[in-house]
Amino acid sequence: MLEQLKIGNILFLDIETVPLWPTYEDIPDQQRMLWEKKATYLKKETETPETVYHRAGIYAEFGRIICISTGMIGLHDEKRVLRLKSFYDNEEKTLLNGFADLIIRLCQKKEIDLCGHNAKEFDFPFIARRMLVNGIRLPLLFDVAGKKPWEIKHIDTLELWKFGDHKHYTSLDLLASLFQLESPKSDMDGSQVAQVYWQDKDINRIVSYCRHDVITTAQLILRFKGELPLKPDEIIVLDTEK
Repeated sequence: MLEQLKIGNILFLDIETVPLWPTYEDIPDQQRMLWEKKATYLKKETETPETVYHRAGIYAEFGRIICISTGMIGLHDEKRVLRLKSFYDNEEKTLLNGFADLIIRLCQKKEIDLCGHNAKEFDFPFIARRMLVNGIRLPLLFDVAGKKPWEIKHIDTLELWKFGDHKHYTSLDLLASLFQLESPKSDMDGSQVAQVYWQDKDINRIVSYCRHDVITTAQLILRFKGELPLKPDEIIVLDTEK
């Protein structure tokens, strides 16, 4: 699998999500009742639907995407570079349309594989579900219904690292440390995204955090393939789209 990966055909990505509403009190009555039903499967005996609401952002039915960062490795002036582009907006449909347009343009040029960490379990299905909620036609890369496993162009660095071992989860931060890569969690971690978005209103900090996850995922694939990691001057941040 690793030998067959064409590094220039991989679109690395990561998403950041938040609960649909800033606080539990802001949830409309009908949706609050539905969240309380969902929360019964999530909370411990000492917890309530309100105290676990900060976790609502990991569920596509109760959360939304606020940023998608992407990256592709190619050549620039005859040297290898990772080009990064982020899509973010307070209107989820706007950023999803921008991301979908990118996918369609890339697929018109060559075969594309999507790659993320724990992305088969989280990022890829979350994007697909929120596209449907927003009335956006799924790009073929996300329309996996009825496809055989080898027909689905999705790569997951967590799955690659497991080598068929399904007993445990390995974080991106841990793998970065193991392979002596810069930690993607030096500024914040996923549990802080909702607060930074709803309370601090600092979307730029979230975009930067999301972008670093993409960089680390790309670096991991290079290391998995036995190649040298990218140097700082080989990483290019293109204009983000808001």
